[in-house]
This record gives sequence, C-alpha cells and structure tokens, in this order.
Amino acid sequence: MQQFFDFPMKPAFNFDSFVACDGNAAALQFARRIADPSDAENLLYLHGPAGSGKTHLLQSIASSLCPAAAETACYLSCRESLSARELVARFCDASALVVDDLHLLPDEAALRAALWQLFNDFYSSGRKVALAGLLPPRELPHLDDHLVSRLLWGLVARVDATDDHSRRMILKKIADDRQVRVPDDVVDYILMTASREVGALIAAFEALFRLSMAEQRRITLPLARQSREQSRGVAP
Repeated sequence: MQQFFDFPMKPAFNFDSFVACDGNAAALQFARRIADPSDAENLLYLHGPAGSGKTHLLQSIASSLCPAAAETACYLSCRESLSARELVARFCDASALVVDDLHLLPDEAALRAALWQLFNDFYSSGRKVALAGLLPPRELPHLDDHLVSRLLWGLVARVDATDDHSRRMILKKIADDRQVRVPDDVVDYILMTASREVGALIAAFEALFRLSMAEQRRITLPLARQSREQSRGVAP
C-alpha cells in the first residue's frame, strides 16, 4: 500500500538532488570542482537546452560557496531586469559570481561593460566564476568579445538530459525523493506525453503527485491519465 508524506514540491537545488546521466556527467564533475574552495580552477561555463539542469548546477555552486543568508547575492539570472549600476551593486560583496541565462543579456553597452568588469574583478582575484546560457560562448549574441574569449580559457561543458534514458532516471529520482512507487507503465506514459524539457517532465510528475496526495490514491496509469486531462483542462 502506498504511503503518503507531506514533502515540499520543489526539491532543493543541490548536488545531492541532481540526477547524473551521460548527458551531464562532465558538467556535474566541473561544477563540483568550482564549488570546491580548495580546487584552483575558478571558471566554468555551461551551455545546453532549456530545462537540462544548468540552473540546478549553478544554484548548487552558489549554495556551496556562499553563506545561506548571502546565497541570492551570488546568483543572478539575466531574466531579471537590472541596470549596469544595479548589476555591479548586486555582486559588490559576493564571494562568487554566478550568472545564468547569459543568452538573455540585453543588447546594452553599459551592461556588457559592467559584466566584463565584474568578471575581471572576480577572475583576477581568484574568486569563483560560474556562468551558463543556452548557447556555446562564441554564439552568445550580446556578450563582450573579450569575455567570450576568456570563457574559453576555463572549463566548458554542454548539459543535455533530453534523451529518454536520462529522463527516466530523473523521474525515478524524483519518485525516490518523494518516497513513492511509480509503476513502469506510468513512467512510460509521462515520458510519452510530457515535453522533452526536464522542467516540463518534473511539472508533469508533480501534478500527478499532488493529485495522488489530494485524493489519497496510489499512482497508477488511470490516475496519470486523469492528471494529464486535468492539466489540459479536459473533464475526466
């Protein structure tokens, strides 16, 4: 009989909760090196499709290097709207420079210059720098050319967990974290119906898990179909 527990719906972004697979093994190894204060390597750039785990690894690095109270000061996504002055102020007391979604950096000269200066300050002082974006360094659209060249000096890894084997491992890991059993036919159904992005895969499982908890029912294929129908706004 399936037991029900009250677990948080969003697992913590740390290395223990990251699911290693063939498509992200090098990225995970490099991220652990950057997160290790005793390792002399201090520059990492990750790239790969959306939902592949780049943000998970960057936030794992930030949580490892920065005190809990200052963790958010170490991490920035370029999805946020900041001026050049605000960008510099954000990292003025940070112990690491961790910047996500570099492909979304606005086409503004002042921002490019501010990020280049921050990079130089951190890199030259030996502090850790970890950056990520959808594209390889040379394909990033609005980055200073000098910064593109410098990124290639450090560790660079592609992160891609969109193959079915990796996605299956991720589902199994999430189910283990929730301490619930998910039958193979349910895993196959989620893999078949969910987007290939890892974020969408996790969202599909979490919707199913919430429905299972709310109705106090075991996770089965009929329940998985009901969950999908509800998420699409279709009456069961």
